[in-house]
This record gives sequence, structure tokens and C-alpha cells, in this order.
Amino acid sequence: MLRRFHPLVLAAAWLLVALIIASLGPRERSLGVNVRLVYLHGAWVWAALLGLGAAAVCGTIGMVTRRADWHDWSRALGLAGMAFWVTYLPISLLTMQMNWNGLFLQEPRWRIGLDFAIAGIGLQLAWQLLDRPAWTSAGNLLYFLALTLALAGAEQVMHPPSPIAASGSAAIQAIFLALLAAMLAAEWQLARWLRAVRA
Repeated sequence: MLRRFHPLVLAAAWLLVALIIASLGPRERSLGVNVRLVYLHGAWVWAALLGLGAAAVCGTIGMVTRRADWHDWSRALGLAGMAFWVTYLPISLLTMQMNWNGLFLQEPRWRIGLDFAIAGIGLQLAWQLLDRPAWTSAGNLLYFLALTLALAGAEQVMHPPSPIAASGSAAIQAIFLALLAAMLAAEWQLARWLRAVRA
């Protein structure tokens, strides 16, 4: 039944589901209802990272097997992951403003996010223009590795190591996982559409 709907319609529907889930998230003692933006922000970032990681994995398989379909999925997932990465930035700004009444633009992870968003947009455009599937796959792999290394070495100022896992609240963890699942479903539908457009 769901296959009858356009993938972009399904992607939008899953994002709406994610917003509804976020609105149902438990309040927090110090941040109150604004903590729901933190849940949304975190799930959005993880969806982007997992999408970019999937692009890297598909690209690696494509380079090893030399099968065009893996390269196509690497391209589609890379674009979808980049779309989520770029759009997490305004959500991050809103989260800062609503929870801390200001924007800390020198925060290391924010700077890394912005720098990799700018670089990623440029690289994705270049790969589309070059139209070399193996190059795109290799680029997606190198981009993901560079991003992972940059985040692993970044100083954590406003980001505790793992606030959801460390919360000790089953409700918070369940909401976060449901949010992440809805985000990944939206990202998958976007990638499906991008793959179909390529075909």
C-alpha cells in the first residue's frame, strides 16, 4: 500500500511522525519542554551520520565488486545523508537559542558541522558534474571517514558524551530510538527517490 505513494510524500510523512514523537517526549527538570528540541536535534544528527555511513559502505562494496548498483546507492545515500546533515544545522541553532538563550557559534562540534556541510555540498555537486560513479563512492567513503575522525577528536563543550544513554530513563531512550527510526525511514525514502531519479 505504501509503495503507491511517492517517496518524497512518504519522506515528509515520516518527518511529520518524527515531529509528533518529539512533541510527546518527556520533560526535563532544567530544560523543561525545550528538551524535546534536544531529542529532535540528536536524532537528526544521528540519521545524517548513519546515512553518510551507509553511503560509505555501499561505495566500498561498489569499488570492490565493481557493480554499478552499489555505486548508485552510494550516490543516493550520500545525497540523502548530506541533506540531513545540512538541515540539522538550523535545528542546532534553534536548540541553542531555545535552551541557552544564545548562539555559541564557536562550539567545536557546531564549527565542524558547518565546515563539513559547506565542504560536503561542494563535493557532492562536483561528483554529480563529473558523473564518475567510482569517484563518488570513493569520495563518500573518504568524506565519512574524515567527518568521523573530526567529530571523535572534537572538544565537547555543549555536548555531553551521550546524554540519552546516560539519562538512565527508559522513556527518554525509547523516544529517542523512535525518533531515530522515523528519521531513518524519511532518509530512506529520500534516497529511494534519488536512486530512481538517477535510473
